[in-house]
Amino acid sequence: MSAKWEKKGTNDGVLTFEIDTDTIEKGLKVAFDRVKKNLNVPGFRKGKVSRTVFNKMYGEAALYQDALNAVLPECYDAAVKESGIEAVSQPKIDVESMEEGQPWVITAEVTVKPEVKLGEYKNLTVEKQDRTVTDEDVEANLKQKQEQQAELVLKEEEAAANGDTVVIDFEGFKDGVAFEGGKGENHSLELGSGSFIPGFEEQLVGKKAGEELDVTVTFPEEYQAEDLAGAKAVFKVKVHEVKAKELPELDDEFAKDVDDEVETLAELKEKIRKELEENKTNAADEAVKEAAIQQAVANAEIVELPHVMVHDEVHRSMDQFLNNMKQQGVSPEMYYQLTGTTEADLHKQFEEEAEVRTKTNLVIEAVAAKEGFEATDEEVNAEIKDLAEQYNMEEAAIRNVLTPDMLKHDIAMKKALEEITETVKEA
Repeated sequence: MSAKWEKKGTNDGVLTFEIDTDTIEKGLKVAFDRVKKNLNVPGFRKGKVSRTVFNKMYGEAALYQDALNAVLPECYDAAVKESGIEAVSQPKIDVESMEEGQPWVITAEVTVKPEVKLGEYKNLTVEKQDRTVTDEDVEANLKQKQEQQAELVLKEEEAAANGDTVVIDFEGFKDGVAFEGGKGENHSLELGSGSFIPGFEEQLVGKKAGEELDVTVTFPEEYQAEDLAGAKAVFKVKVHEVKAKELPELDDEFAKDVDDEVETLAELKEKIRKELEENKTNAADEAVKEAAIQQAVANAEIVELPHVMVHDEVHRSMDQFLNNMKQQGVSPEMYYQLTGTTEADLHKQFEEEAEVRTKTNLVIEAVAAKEGFEATDEEVNAEIKDLAEQYNMEEAAIRNVLTPDMLKHDIAMKKALEEITETVKEA
């Protein structure tokens, strides 16, 4: 095969290649075998006409397009490999010549992976992370556990205070007309939680069980329901109950109730400290690694990110996000309706992070290439085993989903990440 790559732009160009006569003949045979099945020719049974007769009646050129479709994918892949380019887009195919008895000449407009000029990516210095756990951190965690163990006690005659929970009926009206989704009965609302429209909860402070009142609010400008965004509304509210939190005493009994592995409050505090230290250390280590990767990416130069790569990354993120929504019982149509957004809005939301991820992946791939990182068969087999255990799948199922090339790429990327993150220093 003769393949020639001609660069036309930063990441775009034209790949010209030939399809030899032997390959063309194979394609013509495939095309004819498909066509003749449905041919009705006088003197021949259906599907039994010869190639010679077909050529006399219709001309061999009638098979060219089907023949090209049959052989093009394999020929294009071979041309890409021969020219040494890394295509990242679907090619725009054009036929230069299809002369009988001659090789066919094909052109393909294609976008290729951009050149990455690496900067420093080893022995980087990033901001030092705080791994200290203070007494205040321990007490805050203990306070959180105490809040979780709190009981709600009915306040018979006392007014509701911030932090209390009220049980209410409510119905919202805009311009005197009840609006959809604005009604609730026996709804428990913690005052000060910020779970209702701004200004709603504050107007219930000081109210007692049995009281009825009108609560006037203004919906936020960015409210998801467009007909209510920025609008004034009146909620008719009836307070059924007022409940106050009753916190348990912080003593040894509380400690045993919270954690059956401890006997005293002191032991609980010590366990909390160790858990916080482990969590903070892990978080700090991850922050250092992330900062190193960001710095390596910032030190690299990519003249222009191909739009098609960013576009593909956006749609991968959108598909993953919407699939997660489906698993929670929310269809894409329902999601857009609930949030007052469109597919275009979601696309725009993911664009910026898609550009960052695309550039990051390109830089990591460039590091792997520069360092000559490759995966051995043993590493591929180990990766398959790990994935099978992680997702509780058979190894054969993993092999059906992930090709050896995909796994080798991922392993090389992991090695490149380790090269960046294991040499980083904090200062």
